[in-house]
Amino acid sequence: MAQLIKMQDYVSRYEQDIYRYPTQFARLKKQQWDKLKTAYNAGELDRLYSEHTESETQIKFDPPQEESKGLFKKVKGIFRRTGKQDAEELLIPNQIEDLNVFSLRFPSRPASLDDLKQNFLNQLLRFQMKWGSSTLREKSFVDQSFFLDERLRFFLQRFPDTFLILYKPIFLLKNAPVEVEVILLTPVDAWCITFLEAEEDAAFIGSSERFWVRRHHKRPDKKVLNPMLGANRMTNIVSRLFELYEVNMPIKKVILSRNGYVDYPEAPYDISILDKRTFPEWFERMRAISSPLKAQQLKGAQALLEYCQTTSSLRPEWEAEYNQTEGNEHAAP
Repeated sequence: MAQLIKMQDYVSRYEQDIYRYPTQFARLKKQQWDKLKTAYNAGELDRLYSEHTESETQIKFDPPQEESKGLFKKVKGIFRRTGKQDAEELLIPNQIEDLNVFSLRFPSRPASLDDLKQNFLNQLLRFQMKWGSSTLREKSFVDQSFFLDERLRFFLQRFPDTFLILYKPIFLLKNAPVEVEVILLTPVDAWCITFLEAEEDAAFIGSSERFWVRRHHKRPDKKVLNPMLGANRMTNIVSRLFELYEVNMPIKKVILSRNGYVDYPEAPYDISILDKRTFPEWFERMRAISSPLKAQQLKGAQALLEYCQTTSSLRPEWEAEYNQTEGNEHAAP
């Protein structure tokens, strides 16, 4: 499962420490899947179950609620006893981050290991969305459409853990917000991906003009905005930030049509066009990348996150604590 390090302007814990969270996520995922698989193969899956209703089963890996509350109080104590800057660094110790790792609900008991794995991945998706829109202290209000977004699910569930995704991030450049589509950071290169999809088997006629033509055997021809405009803008942003932060990583520019065809014989040399004919081979090649996370990949992610817009709110349980700490600071002689 690829990792969602940024989604629109939502706060992300990856922004806090890009060098820590990707490896932590992969570790937590592996731990929980190994636990589930071992229990299933040993016929001991029921031992992990906590029945709620006849049709719903939940597997919990959380510590008892009392322990969770105790750790939360401990963290608030750290916040109270330290200065504001020091507290920011101590707010998310490992034991707190491990709370509420995964909570799985199945509509029925898994019929096979593959069924168990698919349920695991489906609900891990929501966990990854949570990591991509919150921290221990802050959260963003995620539009519910993202939980049903097929393209986002495609990237998160079909690629390796070492792939980092920025999905429709909003960059702030010279105080002007610019939203782009998808930036995929693999261990070896960066892909700037622009979607060009409509009905199944739609054909797009490319040109250097502002508009392309979409053709379909059941619909009249329609003009669509030239996807090169967005692809070039996104690539320019990534290129400028990589240069600024001295990131040595190849940047690939892609127009992607998984269910249709693109006809653009005079396409610029620096663009890859992936349509129904060429996408499957590229997809399998990408999935086969087994390289671990790389230093330049994480450095590139940090460079991009530095310029992403973020809008968030303090969690209610932290807001009172934060206000109290601020008041004590102002009252100090």
